[in-house]
Amino acid sequence: MPEEVLFKTEQQQTRSEIAEALVAAAEQIESGTVQLESDTETQNVTVPDTPRFEVELERLTDSETREERYELEYEVRWTK
Repeated sequence: MPEEVLFKTEQQQTRSEIAEALVAAAEQIESGTVQLESDTETQNVTVPDTPRFEVELERLTDSETREERYELEYEVRWTK
């Protein structure tokens, strides 16, 4: 199934700023309507009552430098 990116934003933020964004996202998910905003676009999406929720922690190691990078991902998904 081909993937279509409808919205994406990425920026360096403090832990406090990230926590605030996650709290705001949680409140919107609970209400059933999420508004995603960046400087250039806005997307609205309706979240169903029982979507699937996934939490994933990954460690990626660069094969040349052996530098480790971590990714903590929270994903909410559903089918229409």
